[in-house]
Amino acid sequence: MSHPQADLLRRAAEDALAVSRRLAVLDGAAREALLTSIAGALESQAAGILAANAEDVTAAREAGLSDALVDRLRLDPARLTGIVRAVREVAALPDPLGGVEWRAPRADGLEIGRLRVPLGVVAMIYESRPNVTVDAAVLCLKSGNAALLRGGSEARRSNAALAAAIAQGLAAHGLPAACAALVPVPDRAAIAELLRHDDCIALAIPRGGEGLIRHVAEVSRVPVIRHYKGVCHLFVDRDADLDQALALLIDGKCARPSACNALETLLVDAPVAGDFLPRAHAALTARGVRLRADARSLPLLPRAEPATEADWDAEYLDLVLAVKVVDGLDAALAHIARHGSLHTEAIATRNAARAQRFLREVDASAVMVNASTRFNDGSELGLGAEIGISTTKLHAYGPMGLESLTTCKWVVRGAGHVRAAPGSC
Repeated sequence: MSHPQADLLRRAAEDALAVSRRLAVLDGAAREALLTSIAGALESQAAGILAANAEDVTAAREAGLSDALVDRLRLDPARLTGIVRAVREVAALPDPLGGVEWRAPRADGLEIGRLRVPLGVVAMIYESRPNVTVDAAVLCLKSGNAALLRGGSEARRSNAALAAAIAQGLAAHGLPAACAALVPVPDRAAIAELLRHDDCIALAIPRGGEGLIRHVAEVSRVPVIRHYKGVCHLFVDRDADLDQALALLIDGKCARPSACNALETLLVDAPVAGDFLPRAHAALTARGVRLRADARSLPLLPRAEPATEADWDAEYLDLVLAVKVVDGLDAALAHIARHGSLHTEAIATRNAARAQRFLREVDASAVMVNASTRFNDGSELGLGAEIGISTTKLHAYGPMGLESLTTCKWVVRGAGHVRAAPGSC
């Protein structure tokens, strides 16, 4: 049974496809100027954007959304300033399109290369974070793609205000709002209807809860890049600098617990557990962190609760941390292989051989040695804003910046070259 507004969703996909062809032929300077205009529009409309967001936050609290989800939803002047700054950073990035990577000419003079081109239309389906409306739009526009933006109902007012500013920036360059448009039908059933149109949409990227991502992957005819949950670990090795490890732990868990790159599980090598865990307990509980501990760590963490099996797979997105004592690197690697989510993993150690093993053997989109998991972020890794952190491996793995929103086509330049004589195959 088709969606009652199937025709409207089809038109949105077709409109996005049509304008994507216009965007694909804009030169790099024009796309940079377009993003600069969008940044200016966001600044000029800041008061309205923040007012709309305040209404969304109030409604979310009244609806009983968790503190973590409310934090993801909330904008303030500093966060909005950060969004605008990210737009300008993306605008200033090198143009990802148009360059041809030529190979050495063949012996017969035929020239072969690869030309980087846009994907076309990218459908972004996301929850809570209104900044994704801007990040997705500007990354798509900079890379010559059109964006279809389907945010969550909890951020409806915020997303509409942000989209209006983006449309103002587009209009200043004679481009329609369809270049980066909100999906006009908000209900969840519309996702399946929209993602039937694989003749118009090149890629779908869901960001949000695990349920949303699974739903998109199950109903889509369009290729999907998944941004699954971040069950991120810090392993404190027996040769770690414990002061440094404590700093990594506090930053990873407490700086912004609602982020997908926040720590959810602490693994501690048994020989240093007696020294490290009481220090970690004092530092974390002073910051309001609740601990879920396995049987070996529980005696060292007097205010912890016993962990259940479910805690090892939990993405808390809150001031909650699972803690486990393990017997060395092999046990830590085995735990991460079983319970990790391919997002971000970190080791604290001064042992170069174990650090190298951790880098080589852990399967995750980013692996850290003596650095916080919080660095797995597009801006921190030099991409400007990111459209998501892919935990799939085709065709991107980790934070997705401009290059991840492009592909390459082969180009061949000859002088009447033919492959074979007539009649051969």
